[in-house]
Amino acid sequence: MDRLPNMNVDIAARIGELGRQPRAARAFFEKYQDRILFGTDAVPHVRNFPQQLFGDELYEIYFRFLETDDDTLTYAPAKVPPQGRWRISGIDLPDAILRKVYYENAVRELRLP
Repeated sequence: MDRLPNMNVDIAARIGELGRQPRAARAFFEKYQDRILFGTDAVPHVRNFPQQLFGDELYEIYFRFLETDDDTLTYAPAKVPPQGRWRISGIDLPDAILRKVYYENAVRELRLP
């Protein structure tokens, strides 16, 4: 990202990896806070793939990852997680960075009022 200053990223389907190294993930979010967007690859009403079920349980996982320092979180709302049977830790971002990740960066990139 240092080499490509106009590149942005989203966190869709990546908290399973980011949460395995929470201190490094938090440092990444702090450094690139203006270029990270909230995202998920989940879709509504898909029961065949519970790890991608879009709903309250998934939002709770993202909340706990981004907004708390909880340990041993599940990263997907499925009996068998899609990438592996490990747990993640939250990165406890400050409110200013959360606002950017949740919506301010998207508003800027999409040129919304």
